[in-house]
Amino acid sequence: MRHEHERPVEPFSDLHVEHGHVRATLLHDPSVEGLDVGLYLDGSGSMNDEYKNEQVTTGGGLLWDLFGWGSPPVTSTLDNQVEPQARWMLKYLATKDRNGSLRVAYWACGQSGADIEVIGELTGANTDDLKFPGPREAGARTVLTPALRDYVNYLEAQSRSGCKRGCCVILTDGQIHDIDDVHRFSQSVVQRITRGSLPRTNFILVGVGDGVDEEQLEKLAHMEFAGVGHLWCHRIAKEIHEVAELVAVLVDETMTVAAGGTIYDDKGKVVHYYEGRLPAVLEFEVPEGTTSFTLEVNGQRFTQPLPGDEDEDHDEDEDHH
Repeated sequence: MRHEHERPVEPFSDLHVEHGHVRATLLHDPSVEGLDVGLYLDGSGSMNDEYKNEQVTTGGGLLWDLFGWGSPPVTSTLDNQVEPQARWMLKYLATKDRNGSLRVAYWACGQSGADIEVIGELTGANTDDLKFPGPREAGARTVLTPALRDYVNYLEAQSRSGCKRGCCVILTDGQIHDIDDVHRFSQSVVQRITRGSLPRTNFILVGVGDGVDEEQLEKLAHMEFAGVGHLWCHRIAKEIHEVAELVAVLVDETMTVAAGGTIYDDKGKVVHYYEGRLPAVLEFEVPEGTTSFTLEVNGQRFTQPLPGDEDEDHDEDEDHH
C-alpha cells in the first residue's frame, strides 16, 4: 500500500521509483500552464474580399409576387472566407488558454493602418454562429507595432491574475510597413521578459497569399535574443483555408519545444535536462536517499516527493505477491 507522501502530485499522474531510477508520467503538459492567447486578424483593405459575406436569396420570384404561389423569399448570409478559419482557431486556441478566453482583435485598421478594433474576449464555446465581417474601417496601410503593444498591455494585465506565459497569433496578407519599429519593439519585449516584468511570450505570424513579403517574416523569425531565444516564428499559407491548421501546428511546436524542462534533486542539483518538448513519461536517475525531485518549466516548479527505501522494498514485496 502506498503512503500519502508517495502519491503523484500535479502535473504527474503516475510515479514509479526503483533503486534511484524514477519513472514519472505527466498528466498534462505543464509547459502551457498559465498561457494567455491573443488572436489578431488583419484588418487592412487588401483583406476586403476575404471578409465579404455573400447574400443568397431562395424562394420568391414572379409567381410569388403575382399570386403568392411557391415559397416566400428568404435571404441568408453565407460565411466569408475568414469566418470558418477564425472559428476553428478560436476553438483550438481556447483549449490552450488558461481560462479558455482569448483577446481577439482586428489590426491594421483605419486610415493610418495603425488602429486596433478589439472584437472582445471570446471563448471556444458556441463558435458556430460567430461572425467576422471585418473591421469598421479597413486600413490603408499595414502597421503591426500597435497590435503588439496592445497584446503586451493585455498580457501585463493578465499576469497580475495568474498568467505565466503569452502567445500572440497574428494573421497578415501583405507587407508590414513598420518593420523597423517591430524589430525595436521586439527588443523591448525581450528586455522586459529577461527582467521578469513580463511573462515569457511568443509571436506567431501567419502570412496568407502571394502579397506577403516572406523575406520580412524570415528576418523576424531568425532574430535570436540572449536568455529568450527566438521570439517570433512564421509560416506562409497559400490559401486562407490552410491558415487554421498551420496555426495549430505552430502553436504546438512553439509552446512545447521552446519550453524544455529541468529536473533537480532535493539538494537543488540538476539531474536531468530536457532541451525540447517534454515527453509524456520522464525517466531519470537520482542519487540514493533522494527524498524528492523538482521539475522546472518556464520558471514554474513542481516538486514530487519520492518514497523512502522502506516504501520501495514494500512495493517490491507487493509485486512478488
